[in-house]
Amino acid sequence: MSILGTRVARIEDPRFLTDGGTYMADFKDPLLDGAAYITFVRSTLAHGTFTVDVSEAATAPGVRAVFTHADLDIGPLPLPIFMLNPVMVRPVMADGRVRFVGEIIAAVVTDRPEQGADAAELVIVDYEPLPVVVDPEESVKNEVLLFEEAGTNSSFELAFGRTDDFFDGCEVVVEQRVLNPRVAACPLEVRGAAAAWDANGKLNLWLSTQAAHGARDGMAAVFGLENDGLRVATPDVGGGFGAKTGTYPEEVMVAWVARKLQCGARWHETRSENMVGMGHGRGQVQTVEIGGSRDGKVEAYRLTVLQDGGAYGSIGSILPFLTRTMAPGVYAIPRVECNSNSVVTNTTPLAAYRGAGRPEAAAAIERAMDLFAAEIGMDAVAVRRLNLVPKFDEPFVTTVGTSYDNGDYETALDLALDSAGYDALRAEQKRRRDAGDPIAMGIGVSIYVEVTAGPTAGSEHAKIEVHPDGSATVYTGSSPHGQGHETAFAMIVQDKTGIPMERVKLVWGDTDLVAKGEGTMGSRSLQLGGSAVFRAAEQAVDEARNLAAELLEASPDDVMLDTATGQFHVTGTPAVARSWADVATAAAERGDGTGICGVVDFTAEATTFPFGCHVAVVDVDTETGNVVLSRMLTVDDAGRIVNPMLVEGQRHGGIGQGVAQALLEEMRYDPDGNPITANFADYSIISATELPSFELVTMETPTPMNPLGAKGIGESGTIGSTPAVQSAVCDALAHLGVRHVDIPTTPERVWRAIQDATTA
Repeated sequence: MSILGTRVARIEDPRFLTDGGTYMADFKDPLLDGAAYITFVRSTLAHGTFTVDVSEAATAPGVRAVFTHADLDIGPLPLPIFMLNPVMVRPVMADGRVRFVGEIIAAVVTDRPEQGADAAELVIVDYEPLPVVVDPEESVKNEVLLFEEAGTNSSFELAFGRTDDFFDGCEVVVEQRVLNPRVAACPLEVRGAAAAWDANGKLNLWLSTQAAHGARDGMAAVFGLENDGLRVATPDVGGGFGAKTGTYPEEVMVAWVARKLQCGARWHETRSENMVGMGHGRGQVQTVEIGGSRDGKVEAYRLTVLQDGGAYGSIGSILPFLTRTMAPGVYAIPRVECNSNSVVTNTTPLAAYRGAGRPEAAAAIERAMDLFAAEIGMDAVAVRRLNLVPKFDEPFVTTVGTSYDNGDYETALDLALDSAGYDALRAEQKRRRDAGDPIAMGIGVSIYVEVTAGPTAGSEHAKIEVHPDGSATVYTGSSPHGQGHETAFAMIVQDKTGIPMERVKLVWGDTDLVAKGEGTMGSRSLQLGGSAVFRAAEQAVDEARNLAAELLEASPDDVMLDTATGQFHVTGTPAVARSWADVATAAAERGDGTGICGVVDFTAEATTFPFGCHVAVVDVDTETGNVVLSRMLTVDDAGRIVNPMLVEGQRHGGIGQGVAQALLEEMRYDPDGNPITANFADYSIISATELPSFELVTMETPTPMNPLGAKGIGESGTIGSTPAVQSAVCDALAHLGVRHVDIPTTPERVWRAIQDATTA
């Protein structure tokens, strides 16, 4: 019986729950003995020129040096993609001009970390303020330019055309401005880095990152090194959510200081630094237009996206590409248009954040479907059902050219509605409304599809070594930060080889030990990293079978592997067998001593498209605007499930973050560009207090795009839950005349929507 598909407790958890993980702040290495600590002086002004005086700070106790941009001999950060406006590159430290609160002005290097905080207070920065623009709708007017030489604030534009007669023939056309506000990633572990250059001139860099090889490549570009001239290694990572990818200036400075002072260097940020220094997510202003017939058939849908990219050209600026990729969602809409424009603002640059462009697409189309249903007086679920793409087993190409692998959206909808008791919920809602209950009940339904391991077919590296003692080591280019890689990959190895999970060791996140890798983002780990392990295990089995055949004096075609016992024997003769230890020992004696080895660079046939349906039920106090989420039921189809326990954990985390965006979270700035939600006292993080017990319904539609049949699951929860909760809040208030409430649906925002509707 295969171990795949069974509930296996995470094998990494005992270490985390007893000895604890080794995170960047805990990490030790002989090269870091006597390391200096870096404290950054950050801009307190959103936009302006400045001069800086570090003379007093340089003489403070424990200070080894203070550096500014004038001291640097390296260029700016590399653009994450060539299509971004090349003028809008980000300097490692501000060069006489700051463009957001939190930008680095100086680096104070001290013997101990607490000395840096004191010395940083002695750095004198004299600012000359410039006009500030924090609203992308103001930025696009180009009245305040962040880069005068560019002549525009636009950093990246997707212009596919706008048809004048696009909605001709539609009986009903609805338009709505929809906000998908910026949020902070808030990983439990903030960022950190350590660096040392060894006696051979090689850079050793330790980072809290989701992609060690990607970080290596970025650093190599900055310092002009070949890849073998530096090593990036990753200790345990306490959360990433997409924002711990790419190359950050703080990490570059740690490596630069280590080289400049010929010593180890370390940096560990504070929570407040993290809130303004780490890339934010989302940040879209959307205009949705939807048209169709009064019988509920949608004929045309247009999405126009204005993306807030933050102060410099960044990965967040190109995320509307993924929004466009998924614009039609699960619906068969004959005409779809999607255009976007990414602009710079005097705010923290945008990064990828759990879902990265796809939650924005789902939020837009699901809000449009609700608005269209309300306009024609039809049940929102009925409108959705009428427009769903029918079940398909072969690739389906959407109106915008995206090829979905397979899908069964109506079954997901039926499962969700039946499990939630949709008809009974509507009856209870009617009863409350008829009774004039001030606690209004709202029911929200969202159906979603997303792209994982994309937007084009991805790849990942894996190597398996089986040692003479019968144990195995897996080297993976994937990089865990809470997903359960050690468990899932060991399950795959046991299933293919019969080597027990507890005898499988996982090596990751070290560019000296793992030949190559793409890292972990975009819900790619199992379907790419796991498939690479799957294929490498097959390769190891084939190699071992050939050697076992020699030991058994039989033909390889006659030798089989009994995965229940982990032994090779001639078919029909199990009494005479050779174990993995026997075979690996023989291989080591005749080879280089490493035993059996399988090495694979796996490339998927195409991307995969998980889908599902979320149902949210809320209670809204119409007198105060307070929203309570009372039920959250989800169907999330991620193809074949290798370990239901891991999948449920990912679903819980994603749903929680999606609900948080719908109810609470928003990174806000005042008109002068000062962040007003820059710590956990002001930025509302979701907790168990605000969440019900999630009701998870299982559905599996295996994909043919990889040998495991698996699709991604790490981000699905954030994609379906946010529009479902927003829909539920709007539904609760519909009888009061409220048409739309932007997220987050805070008590103030809900109360004002009720008052405005009452006045109208």
